[in-house]
Amino acid sequence: MVGDDGIGDASALQWFLPGAVVMICVFGTGMTGSNLQYEMQTGSYERILASPLSRGSILTGRALREFAPLVVQALVITLVAVPLGVTLHLAHGLVGIVLLGVFGIGLGALPYALAIATRGKEWLFWSVQQSLTFPLLLLSGMMLPLETGPDWMRAVARFNPLTYVVEAERALFMGDLASPAVLWGAVAAALTCVAGLAIGIRTIRRSAR
Repeated sequence: MVGDDGIGDASALQWFLPGAVVMICVFGTGMTGSNLQYEMQTGSYERILASPLSRGSILTGRALREFAPLVVQALVITLVAVPLGVTLHLAHGLVGIVLLGVFGIGLGALPYALAIATRGKEWLFWSVQQSLTFPLLLLSGMMLPLETGPDWMRAVARFNPLTYVVEAERALFMGDLASPAVLWGAVAAALTCVAGLAIGIRTIRRSAR
């Protein structure tokens, strides 16, 4: 049950932990762009493009490579929180990891595309990434309940895919697999994945010409 403060009967840690897990995903997948910039400076990126691998597989594999250690981090943080009062729902947690995986692939493809677009201008890459990342985090209800925020913030948050992913993870951490928030979170994750891969693959193909 969720009250006016967005937490209701749930413990503060049970409510906060899913947001922290999603935040790890956001910052971790953002490293795809930073790592790519380094590879472009050293010339290893061109050697990868010369391989027979498809552009889509290169992009997807890179996003998954960055996401894999994040799963381990999320599991460690969750297990550490169990003795502190967090109730662990194993099956629901696995669904949450899959949802984050789909979301992370699309999210990881976007910094990849940005790194290619800002090639040779590292300062521009970080300026754009940070200018977009932090407002998205703040407007997702990740740290504080959106229910306590002003009307304009709640209205803007409805257009933020992170909002739906965070709400889905919270429902799963509460053990509520049938919550509509899980469905909307899955839709947001799938759309982000499709859009991110489409933008990323298109960018990498153009850069290889």
